[in-house]
Amino acid sequence: MSADIPAPDGAAPGATSTARAAIVREANAPVVVEDIELDAPGPGEVRVRILATGVCHTDLHACMGNFGAEFPYYLGHEATGIVEAHGPDVTAPALGTTVVINWRAACGDCRFCAAGRANFCARPLVAGPRMRTLDGRPLGRVLGVGSFGTHTIVHARQAVPIAADLPPEATCLIGCGVVTGVGAVLYAAAVRPGSTVAVFGCGAVGISVIQGARLAGASRIIAVDLAPKKLDWALKFGATDVVDAREGEPSKKIRALTGTGVDYAFEAIGLPDTLNQAMWSCDLGGTCVLIGVPVPGAKLSFPGTKFFYSRATLKATFYGDCLATRDFPLLAGWYRDKRLDLDSLVTARVGLSDGEIAGAFKAMERGEALRTVILMGG
Repeated sequence: MSADIPAPDGAAPGATSTARAAIVREANAPVVVEDIELDAPGPGEVRVRILATGVCHTDLHACMGNFGAEFPYYLGHEATGIVEAHGPDVTAPALGTTVVINWRAACGDCRFCAAGRANFCARPLVAGPRMRTLDGRPLGRVLGVGSFGTHTIVHARQAVPIAADLPPEATCLIGCGVVTGVGAVLYAAAVRPGSTVAVFGCGAVGISVIQGARLAGASRIIAVDLAPKKLDWALKFGATDVVDAREGEPSKKIRALTGTGVDYAFEAIGLPDTLNQAMWSCDLGGTCVLIGVPVPGAKLSFPGTKFFYSRATLKATFYGDCLATRDFPLLAGWYRDKRLDLDSLVTARVGLSDGEIAGAFKAMERGEALRTVILMGG
């Protein structure tokens, strides 16, 4: 650890230190906040003191065991914090810099990075296994981060500087849900001004798609969901029309509204049925983008001849095809200029406790929250 930054809990520079973290020890086990051990950051790594972190569906997937057998898991991946210590030979970001954590930092060397397609990087950078439980078990980290806690260790390129005067409970959302939704519009689909858009699923990512479509100049933005509350949110964030999926086949309603179907459809849930609905809501030659993460074993099927004659484009996007070093500061600037609403995405603020985090997951499952943000305090 850097000699001029004290280790957590007063540990000597370079020594093992402790932090408080929310972990889950096995699939579907309760979330428990407990002390963990952190080694000093290694070469190319930094230690970050977490200020705020969003509770995302991906963290719930981790709790359920959908990402394999890396238990125990240190939950969280959508966070703003302050660089507190450098590993050997690290000089940037500077100590004291406010950063948003990027869970998919491009390596710069793989075949995709070399070809200028860093959003497809085959070897994203993460820190080594520097964190463990007090009983010595290495911690898996959601998307290579771990942020439901007071501190984490990440690769230095995962720490993207942003302005320090912006509220961390807003900027932390840029690190996953917001950049995924906005990026899907701007980069994965490249939505054109004046075009028509349908958004299936109006959680935090879907709402961010709606905001991205508004920023891209879409003339009509149709929001689709089963929950009336989410449809109300969609209208507040820029949707021009809503379709209640409880009232019949959404694609038929979208075609009735537009006369032809939409130019772009986005599926932000990850279900085969809703992907089919999104596809068939598109006009001839339309583009359908899959954003939602399918559960393990999910199968996609659709009529081949119908797909052929539609001349549609079906594609998946991972992290909105974003480049964090470019897009995190861009979105932070749009937030400062009030072009991007992050404040209204935060529907609840909680502390770092077992019960509050469990409550945040339950609220997410019930569709009662867009984003709950955990504030570390201090």
